[in-house]
Amino acid sequence: MRNDLQDLEISHRELENLTNLPVKSELITIRNIFKKICRKIITQIKGSEGATVVFLSFSVFIFAYLIFDIFIKVFAAWIEMPSWLLLIIFSFLGVVSTQTFLYYWWRNQQKILRKNLTNSLEILLNDVDRYNAVIKAIDINDQIEDAGNTGVSIKEREKVIDALKLTRTDLIRALKTERILRENQNFILSNTELFTNNLATLTAMQVTEQATEHGRLLNEALQIALDVQYEMKSLQSQSNL
Repeated sequence: MRNDLQDLEISHRELENLTNLPVKSELITIRNIFKKICRKIITQIKGSEGATVVFLSFSVFIFAYLIFDIFIKVFAAWIEMPSWLLLIIFSFLGVVSTQTFLYYWWRNQQKILRKNLTNSLEILLNDVDRYNAVIKAIDINDQIEDAGNTGVSIKEREKVIDALKLTRTDLIRALKTERILRENQNFILSNTELFTNNLATLTAMQVTEQATEHGRLLNEALQIALDVQYEMKSLQSQSNL
């Protein structure tokens, strides 16, 4: 990735920090981890240091087995089952237990997300996905150009990058705004009169900025505030019934 695209993407970790929600939580599977490790080992074996990798892999496996065998003979000598078979059983139980824990942890993360996911946040997350997709598309185009296809170069690249930087800034602002409103919903519900003037000021900003690209994204952030305020008023009306 070229230098001007570095740090432009909004990563999963950054997104979770901005929203304080597990918005990109994925189920971790032991099987996929094992596949990645195997692929990495196979790739290294095919390289110039293949013999060293094979030796180290077998050495680690044998060393782990010997430690386990000694542990069983010292602390569980009453077990008549062969240590190699016991190691297989323990490994299987460990994998099952770990995978079960990871599943319930992931399911709990999903419950937290569903409980706190607002319409505004869902729209913003979709915007972030589209924004990251644009960066990925530019990166792929750059790779094609670097391969010798000079005819695919992006015209006015600097302006495109500057626009992406503005978009990133506004998306982050909008995500922070949504989080503040979401986490302080109860206070705002009981003090709606304190925010009336601020919303009027923001509305005036919307009129002056609506003609610019930067303003369009600012308006999206403002719309979040207005939508949440509307939802809060609706909730307040329901609570008074």
